[in-house]
Amino acid sequence: MNNRDAKALDYLVLGAGAIGCYTGGWLARDRTVALLGRASILDPLRSHGLELESVSGSDLSLPAAEFESGPARPGVVCITESPSALSHCKTILVCVKSASTDEAVEQIQKYASPGATVISLQNGLGAARILKENLKDYNVLAGMVTYNVVRTGNHFRQSTSGPLMIELPSDEPKARVARMVHADMEAAGIEAYLRPDMENVQWSKLLLNLNNGINALAGVPIREMLSNRAYRRIIASCMKEAIHTYKKAGIKLVRLGKILPGIAPAVLGLPDFLFFRVASTMINIDPTAMTSLAQDLIAGKKTEIDFINGEVVRLARSLGMKAPLNAAVVQLVKEAEEKGSGSPKMPADAMARELGLS
Repeated sequence: MNNRDAKALDYLVLGAGAIGCYTGGWLARDRTVALLGRASILDPLRSHGLELESVSGSDLSLPAAEFESGPARPGVVCITESPSALSHCKTILVCVKSASTDEAVEQIQKYASPGATVISLQNGLGAARILKENLKDYNVLAGMVTYNVVRTGNHFRQSTSGPLMIELPSDEPKARVARMVHADMEAAGIEAYLRPDMENVQWSKLLLNLNNGINALAGVPIREMLSNRAYRRIIASCMKEAIHTYKKAGIKLVRLGKILPGIAPAVLGLPDFLFFRVASTMINIDPTAMTSLAQDLIAGKKTEIDFINGEVVRLARSLGMKAPLNAAVVQLVKEAEEKGSGSPKMPADAMARELGLS
């Protein structure tokens, strides 16, 4: 990349949805950032700029400018629908849905300069693995976003607390880049951590994400779902099955911010008054927040269930085991996808029966 290029970018968000616009927007306060996405997301930004709200209540407003129209500069978020903008960036934050990772690989190979840093901020484990296997000429790092973001037009609100995590590789030149990205995240006000044990981090986050399919099937906000002990017991059962599989595979659960994933099933099984007392010390949940998987199902989009509960099923199969409960969640979500009528809004007792828990 030509350092004299007026359009040179520090970061480009590939797949500018809720997470990408929120994370990229905060970075754009001090760095040159472009959001590459669909018109349905970018058009409100064209008209009204980008509005951000953190879970702690901090706000940020940024004007938006077409990437092609002039030089990139901090304090202005560039927007584009053209993947050719990848040729101007040093660091690519991949935020596409996991099922679209192959398409992201093709765009990076076609447009991005070899040696560019590529960071996966996607759900599950499979997406980062696909990027690493196919982008040998790039510095690919796994990442993990543990917070949810809700979009309303041009406004992006962080609806749950949690940090962003970035792989710290053993290779020193790559580690140096990871530390620079981490510093930029921290400077932007994004809680971020570097982790040398990123695979364990991903499996640990995956365990917590097993609530996503339940939330999609229930069709209610996360807080409302967690207020119902019957739903919590279903989630806890999915987690216990996964933990049993993890132990057989030698996977170690690790702390994610304030959360200890290994104790999650026990916490979920507590009576309501104890659950909320314990959970309130670990996570802040907006009362309207729903998981991204639930939002996709409600919108009639293909979900990432294969990259969440489906990963547990695949891991069990590789060990000669079965994970029937998580497999049943995958099946129910896929049946709802095929019907195309959004969430089935299953009550907890009906869901438990469908999953063979009652």
